[in-house]
Amino acid sequence: MKKQQGFTLIELVMVIVILGILAATALPKFANLQADARYASLQAAQGAFKSAASIAHAKWLIDSTAAATIEGVSVTYANGYPVRASIANLAGISTTDYNYDTATGVLSIVGKTSCTFTYNNAAVNASPTYSALPAKTSC
Repeated sequence: MKKQQGFTLIELVMVIVILGILAATALPKFANLQADARYASLQAAQGAFKSAASIAHAKWLIDSTAAATIEGVSVTYANGYPVRASIANLAGISTTDYNYDTATGVLSIVGKTSCTFTYNNAAVNASPTYSALPAKTSC
């Protein structure tokens, strides 16, 4: 007679219990990944705004005109920096990922109105200002 080999039911149940415990301890680590991703996306958008404003300001220092075209994007200046209506296009901000209000300068992640920052036009002899980013937990 041939001896049968395999796992007993108790061994299989113990493996399932151990895997369940491991999953329960790892789940909180991965549960907040969406908020982290949205926050990183908002930081990237703010960085794109800052870079675009610096590039446009450099172009304005060279040309000193009220309007210019940079990479095919029309830019209108106020005090040497792009105005709210120009900055999002210049920064390459996607309307599928972000909502941008050109009147107020508020940029938010689509579907998450609490995850925002504001671009403020430059004052005389000053660079544009940006509101502080919200807490990561609000994204």
